[in-house]
Amino acid sequence: MGRILITGGTVITADEEGRVFAPGDVAVDGEVIVYVGPPLAREGAVEDAGAAGPASGTLPAGWRPERIIAAQGRLVLPGLINAHTHAAMTLLRGYAEDLPLMVWLQEKIFPAEARLTEEDIYWGTLLAQLEMIRSGTTAFADMYFGMAMVARAVEESGLRASLARGLIGISSEGERALEEAVSLVRSWHGAAGGRIRCLLGPHAPYTCPPAYLKKVMAEASKLGVGLHIHLAETREECEESRKSTGKSQIENLEELGFFELPVLAAHCVHLEPGDREILARRGVAVAHNPTSNLKLGNGIAPVAELLEAGVTVALGTDGAASNNDLDLFEELRLAALLQKGRTGDPAALPAAQAVSLATRMGAQALGLAGVVGELAPGRQADLILVRADSPRLTPVHDPLAAVVYAAHGDDVELTMVAGRVLYEGGRFLTLDEERIRREVERRAARLRGLEGPAR
Repeated sequence: MGRILITGGTVITADEEGRVFAPGDVAVDGEVIVYVGPPLAREGAVEDAGAAGPASGTLPAGWRPERIIAAQGRLVLPGLINAHTHAAMTLLRGYAEDLPLMVWLQEKIFPAEARLTEEDIYWGTLLAQLEMIRSGTTAFADMYFGMAMVARAVEESGLRASLARGLIGISSEGERALEEAVSLVRSWHGAAGGRIRCLLGPHAPYTCPPAYLKKVMAEASKLGVGLHIHLAETREECEESRKSTGKSQIENLEELGFFELPVLAAHCVHLEPGDREILARRGVAVAHNPTSNLKLGNGIAPVAELLEAGVTVALGTDGAASNNDLDLFEELRLAALLQKGRTGDPAALPAAQAVSLATRMGAQALGLAGVVGELAPGRQADLILVRADSPRLTPVHDPLAAVVYAAHGDDVELTMVAGRVLYEGGRFLTLDEERIRREVERRAARLRGLEGPAR
């Protein structure tokens, strides 16, 4: 960290005005952005910014960069935010394929997870972070078990994360898991210089009965944290809710008072009439996971309608066992294309709006609005540089379209969180890639051999 000037790139601010500076500069002082606008050599020449408008921020008197990063031929944008994943499931990548969700979970994933140790989870999370850092993700929302090890891995990597201990109320371990979740919040919420935040993570309405959800809600209220849950992911679970209670999952949770707390709801694929209004009115943030929803045969979430209703929609990859990668650029492209194909409207989820799902709205979903998610003075310096000089991205007529429809995660050249460079020019600066890969391969071999202790 220090005083860094990123100069001459195409700066996509992802702010509410959708400003783009081409060329533009971003100045970082310590952990914070202090300037975004036209190149500082021509500061004040607003006409050079075109439709983007005036520069933002004023440099401190006598400010001089300690490092200058030449960004010609690069897109500079906020770091992407993965609003729903299970990071340590990188260990199960490719383990259970071409199966419906309930078979996938109950016959393959849950038994495999029973063989995972806490050290497995630590190394699996490190591997996930390598992939996320390499492909431009700077913050992620994670739900799993062994979360103290996940927090340790996040502390080491330099990423930003919102962590929730997954809770299954119908399990014999449900009460112990809730105790672990409370302990996680007390130990790690606000840790790593504020990069780690914690939530409570009831898995889903079909695994957490109302009485258990009330206990979770009471603990979350006492701790002052929100909730992360899977919601309306499959048609079958939603039909069962209607059959057994006469209400949709969303209606049941509202009646329970669940939405009185901040809620991050993954999926929301199968919504009934009135559900969107409840989600909007209650300020529920939805994490859309297009690849996972397609791969498990669960359908396509009505993202265009959710946005029209005023719901905050962010993007997630889900875990690598159901994706099978953690590249948010892939989710960006797929999310935009699916809404166009689903609605028959090529203007559905346009590029600028799609970018906001992975940046500004992702920040809102993680409770980080005003902290990250856009390039603006006073925001934390979480940003990425994307090479735009490859054949695939040439020419760049529309920078936002280039990000959504052409860029891949392997186009990322630099990843920065809170002013600290985590990855640059093919090198990881906080994690040992070779050691992590070797360790994960060793642990995966044990899992394939059905060895190791049950947790």
